[in-house]
Amino acid sequence: MINNNLTPKKIVEELDKYIVSQDEAKKNVAISLRNRYRRKAIGDENLRREITPKNIILMGPTGVGKTEIARRLAKIANAPFLKVEATKYTEVGYVGKDVESMIKDLLAVSLMEVKEEKIEEIKDNFYNKVVEKMAKIINPLDSLNDEVKNNIMENIKSGDLDEEIIEIEKKNANKGFGNSMIEVIAPENGDINEAVENIISNLDGNNTPKKVKMTVKDGIKYLLDEEINNSIDMDEIIPEAIKRAENDGIIFIDEIDKIAERDGLSRGEVSRQGVQRDILPIVEGTTVMTKYGAVKTDHILFIAAGAFTQSAPSDLMPELQGRFPVKIKLKSLEKSDFIKILTGVEYNLLHQYIELLKIDNVELSFSKSAIDRIAEVAIELNENVENIGARRLASVLEGVLKEIMFEAPYEKMTKIKIDKKLVDKIFKIEYEEENLDKYIL
Repeated sequence: MINNNLTPKKIVEELDKYIVSQDEAKKNVAISLRNRYRRKAIGDENLRREITPKNIILMGPTGVGKTEIARRLAKIANAPFLKVEATKYTEVGYVGKDVESMIKDLLAVSLMEVKEEKIEEIKDNFYNKVVEKMAKIINPLDSLNDEVKNNIMENIKSGDLDEEIIEIEKKNANKGFGNSMIEVIAPENGDINEAVENIISNLDGNNTPKKVKMTVKDGIKYLLDEEINNSIDMDEIIPEAIKRAENDGIIFIDEIDKIAERDGLSRGEVSRQGVQRDILPIVEGTTVMTKYGAVKTDHILFIAAGAFTQSAPSDLMPELQGRFPVKIKLKSLEKSDFIKILTGVEYNLLHQYIELLKIDNVELSFSKSAIDRIAEVAIELNENVENIGARRLASVLEGVLKEIMFEAPYEKMTKIKIDKKLVDKIFKIEYEEENLDKYIL
């Protein structure tokens, strides 16, 4: 749940750490997120019920940050987040999906989040009990005295026995979200026959425990999961998950422009109109029945996105347009934006490659001119091939670093500096049409 100190300005500051430019979009989603806190803080329950989210349409070409804005917003708010593509709901009954499935999927995300939080809260309470169980598995003597047991427990906690192989009685029945699940568990060394036997025994309804070989480290995890699952009350988790999905959930509907009607084009219109009609009640506010209970969609925040190169938001049904009152156009990224993406955001691409290659004893660095040239190459390829926005940077960097990543690892730490000359050498082609295809990843 968003806290009182997370003001719109602070939300934008958090988004700025990961997303370059697009200030107007960041400002609007920050306001929407803050309004959720404002609504919850209102004492009048009837008024609170009437205040609905102001859904947003983000317009702009691919790779400018539409998805990332929504995803990061959900992370800041610790909110259940689901991304769907509008096109997968076309031709329902043939190849498409039921639109209500997005609410069911959002609830599934919420259930997992609530359950994981509950696990984090209680797992420390079971750790010592599980370690004691493992000590008795390692040394199953009935006469195991406290001193021996404590010594084994200390060795387990320190990790000294992590790789020792033991046998654990594993039950086939699984306690999950109220339904039986088939689970394939093969030992770390990959005995597929044993995994297949697990499936067959589950299908046969055989719940007799069987002994499975695994490492002490994996055994601790298994026993801990078993203890936690046995203690978790799903009747307590499910209502909390439903409440969180209803009041904090964010659904990102991508490619909404693909279901808009275009003037003069009739092909596929029925399918597009049908999907719009199906999405409308979900966005307006309805109740969707799931196997865990009813979920109301009135206060779920919907963020839609599309390139809108051949259509406009006004091509959507008027009723659907009205449910997305905030419309924001995102700008195409420029060279300066690409340089910020490479160097200015947290966990940027250069940092990722530098850290990856450290594992193979490569100390990688980039000169300022090389970074400038990488940004230029990305811009040129976007202009001459296809504009995929910031995603182009990854393909350019893969091209620059391909040989280095292939030759690594090295026995000793090797320093490699990428400069403009090297980038130019790798991308020495004159961008002739027949050569450009090799850089489309």
